[in-house]
Amino acid sequence: MSTETRTYRLKKRAEDMAETRRRITEAAVELHGSVGPAHTTISAVAERAGVQRHTVYRHFPTEEDLFAACSSHYTAENPLPDLSAWRAIDDPGERLATALDELFAYFERTEQMWTRVYRDLDVPVVQTTMRSMAAYFDEVVTVLARGRRRRRALTAALRHGTSFETWRSLVHEGGLSRAQGAELVSALVEAAGPPAG
Repeated sequence: MSTETRTYRLKKRAEDMAETRRRITEAAVELHGSVGPAHTTISAVAERAGVQRHTVYRHFPTEEDLFAACSSHYTAENPLPDLSAWRAIDDPGERLATALDELFAYFERTEQMWTRVYRDLDVPVVQTTMRSMAAYFDEVVTVLARGRRRRRALTAALRHGTSFETWRSLVHEGGLSRAQGAELVSALVEAAGPPAG
């Protein structure tokens, strides 16, 4: 076998493996969004991806490996709002309004997935992944608190107001528009921590 033929075969094999891995990851993401992580089985992932169970395990030896790949894939397809753009806004009220609009739009786009994920928070691999989300929202609070007073009440108001559960309660279940929900949260934050004078 020539070197060129061998190189071609190795390249083709690597491409096929990458394609299989992608199909498995996308199948798991679809199932996490439709039935939730707690009800996603390896058999269901394999069936949806069009592969055998052992193929799933070959690419993802543990549930943690598969969930990490799913999270990375989903986040790449549905990125969280960019905090650097908010940091660049000096006025606390304008920064908060921009952040809430972008966060609430994100929650609207990703509602189905986050509803399932929050429902399945007792699943250990979900808890691990949600720690990185918690770090992101800690930074959201830090960014939005800049230039405001009364830190303790302010922190509580920002944590509450920027959470998926609050958006869901106000907009999805409460029937408010995105703008109305953001306005209500803004009023809470303003009361808890008005701009520093």
